[in-house]
Amino acid sequence: MASAYESNTPADRHYVRTAMKVAMLEPAHEADLARRWREHDDEAALHELTTAYMRLVIAMASKFRHYGLPMADLVSEGNVGLMQAAARFEPEREVRFSTYASWWIRSAIQDFVLRNWSIVRTGTTSAQKSLFFNLRRLRARIADTGDGIMTPENREWVATHLGVPVRDVETMASRLSGSDRSLNAPMSVDGDGEWQDMIADEADIPEQSVMAEHDAAKRRQWIGEALKTLNPREMDIITRRRLADEPMTLEALGADLGVSKERVRQIEHQALGKLRRALERIVGDPETSGLIPEA
Repeated sequence: MASAYESNTPADRHYVRTAMKVAMLEPAHEADLARRWREHDDEAALHELTTAYMRLVIAMASKFRHYGLPMADLVSEGNVGLMQAAARFEPEREVRFSTYASWWIRSAIQDFVLRNWSIVRTGTTSAQKSLFFNLRRLRARIADTGDGIMTPENREWVATHLGVPVRDVETMASRLSGSDRSLNAPMSVDGDGEWQDMIADEADIPEQSVMAEHDAAKRRQWIGEALKTLNPREMDIITRRRLADEPMTLEALGADLGVSKERVRQIEHQALGKLRRALERIVGDPETSGLIPEA
């Protein structure tokens, strides 16, 4: 077991030795410990129960060591699963605690691997998680152990075996064959350029930004001059119906002005028409009337 842990630190070696020295529990004593913890919050019973199965956590964590995560972290997460199992274990079901705890330990470790194996979220559905944790094993079964592209036949076989789309198999195989790469990593051994230099900048170039601001300012000027052609009531309605952050409804504005909502609609329609005609006259281009929306 110690070799599977693959740890060289004194603290971790001591942890493994301690776990291996703890005596195995007899079924009756195990059930008694579980009842004492569940019914009486006996912390001593909980400690004895979980300590006896630290070796189970280490054994299960070692199966996930090839994902490149620290073994100590995998064991730590497995211990979280062990504690969750102890909190939910029901000894009256006559199932050994090790059998029940295995599911919780494996689930905790798998969740940790999925969260930390890559900065990109890898699997969200149960099918994708199954694919993530079983793809390497299934590829080994059919002697497809390379990091290259899987053949169509092999992708189809894996997809059928796990009940997932072929596209998901192809995507996951590509993800597992590579690793996260820093955008600041050099593109060549000579250190010339970084990968982030290849990312396209979608922002406007300075000339485009200046032109866009100039056009926007011109449009504001034209609309400002066109608004001067409205009488006070038309200006009030256009301001509250079209220029306010929270435009008023026809009903609310009609009630405020003491007229019907139909009369407000008529004045608004008339005002918008005046604005469009004013813009055509100011700019000298009929197309500019499109700056004013229809009523």
